[in-house]
Amino acid sequence: MKAITKNAFLPERFFSDLSPATQASFTAAAVQRRYKTGQVVCVEGEPPTGLFILEEGWVKAARASPHGREQALLFLGPGEIFGDLSVFTGLPYPGTVTALEPVLIWMLERETMLNLVQRHPDLALAVIRRLSERVLHFVSLVEDLSLRSVEERLANMLLKHARESNGRLVVPRQEWRTLDEMATQLGTVRDVLGRKLRMLENQGILQVEKHAITIFDSQKLADLGNS
Repeated sequence: MKAITKNAFLPERFFSDLSPATQASFTAAAVQRRYKTGQVVCVEGEPPTGLFILEEGWVKAARASPHGREQALLFLGPGEIFGDLSVFTGLPYPGTVTALEPVLIWMLERETMLNLVQRHPDLALAVIRRLSERVLHFVSLVEDLSLRSVEERLANMLLKHARESNGRLVVPRQEWRTLDEMATQLGTVRDVLGRKLRMLENQGILQVEKHAITIFDSQKLADLGNS
């Protein structure tokens, strides 16, 4: 097991309140793993082996129906944690996590993590905060899928990920962020998403390009997301 001399990989928004002793115990127990694009980190339905912290790259957590339809649960980037729900409930992983690009991950084995939580109350509180955020995320996901149309979900997703670039509002598209991936995240299919994007382009609200989606009228997009 490889010890770590620095705590750089610890996500600050989750673990910033940990004492130096707790951080040292946590990082010393972590093992570094690398995955190539397309490699599976953990599989839906399998018993939990550990908790994962993503330091570099992006992964996708998704569930599959018996007919092969996929629903994305989470797209996770650097500083995110996954596997924690299963580690603390003892239940199988709720989704399959796949590397969307080369990733660097730190893993803590389940028994090690449980022992650390028992020994360090400040870590237990950090875990509770983290699990609470995850529950709120899934509540929001259920609300979106059941109460909002594809147009509303698309508008909100674009505004959420938009960034200022050279005086324009732009949604960057990583190489893995294809229309298929976007459709999966929105709980729809590629053809439906394609039609919705073309509709927004025809209305002059945005323009879809290979590496980015440029938003020309954020107010109209916001109105659509709240309709």
